[in-house]
Amino acid sequence: MTSKSKIRVGIVGVNAGRGFASIAHVPALKALPDFEIVAVATTRQESADAAAKHYGARLAFADAAQLAAHPDVDLVTVCVKAPDHYAPVMAAIEAGKHVYCEWPLGRNTDEAVRMHAAADKAGVRHAIGLQGRVSPSISYVRDLIADGYIGRVLSGTMFVNAANWGATLGESYQADRNNGANLMTITGGHNLDALCYCLGEFRQLAAFVVSQRDKIALAGSGELITKTSPDQLVVSGIVGDGAAVSFQVRGGMARGLEFLFEIHGETGDLVLEATMRASTQRQELSVRGARGAGTPLAELPIPAQYRWVPDATPRESPYNVAQLYAALGTAIREGKPFVPGFDAAVTRHRMLDMITRASETGQTQIA
Repeated sequence: MTSKSKIRVGIVGVNAGRGFASIAHVPALKALPDFEIVAVATTRQESADAAAKHYGARLAFADAAQLAAHPDVDLVTVCVKAPDHYAPVMAAIEAGKHVYCEWPLGRNTDEAVRMHAAADKAGVRHAIGLQGRVSPSISYVRDLIADGYIGRVLSGTMFVNAANWGATLGESYQADRNNGANLMTITGGHNLDALCYCLGEFRQLAAFVVSQRDKIALAGSGELITKTSPDQLVVSGIVGDGAAVSFQVRGGMARGLEFLFEIHGETGDLVLEATMRASTQRQELSVRGARGAGTPLAELPIPAQYRWVPDATPRESPYNVAQLYAALGTAIREGKPFVPGFDAAVTRHRMLDMITRASETGQTQIA
């Protein structure tokens, strides 16, 4: 790959017309002139061939390691389900390829640490799909806080709905907590990452990781299966420079506000709110703010400097993914570390471990 050539991407775990790769990664990459989708991989050659034909990729594989080893692939994107991230990520690293993996990075912190160490040793650029960090709304709020818009931050409150964690479950593997893909790791991880990105990491916390259903029905068949993964999450603690925060994921909640993040400072307030019923990191959030006593909240338009992708980039699911790819492309071309990389993923995995210990022991955890 030269500085002027396109970055050639191979996507592991993309199917024709369905799945997150198809609704987010493919349209995001197609909107960016510096990238080209050259290869796809699934677990079966027939489905890989169908995906390659559907998306216009030249290469199709039934083996992620073969995709990673191909000389025409510069960057491997891993979009398989979370329990299966480790093997294709390590294959990409061993082939000396840059790698973008969806969040969570691994089933647990140990896997995440090993992938991070391997990527650093290989000297490849590594990206984790915590795309909320490149959301124009979230980035703007972070900078407003850093620039003193509301003065010293005193408190923050965030809640988010997870309607898909109600009476039924779409994927059976998410019922097993050991697989690392559940309400706490996915919805909780993405949104807590946004909270910490804006306000700072937890210095101490208390938590309740709750499973209110021991059995759950699969959405397609109605079959009842055992569930060990949580369906409610409550975290409270102290972050950053001493702000008191509360956080909740409301499993099964499909009414009311989808998402709200209120930040209170000595001289003002900021509010981030969902504009549609979709995952926080997959939509444009509204930003409102006010300073001074008695001043009502007012909309704060997001400056153009927070948008790094072409105006024609599709909104909703592809947009923040495209923002992340655009920044990753710059890091690849300039040979610089990328943020958020696998190191950010390890930090978030360790925070989730801290939350689990707080819930299991009933004791406040100190970072």
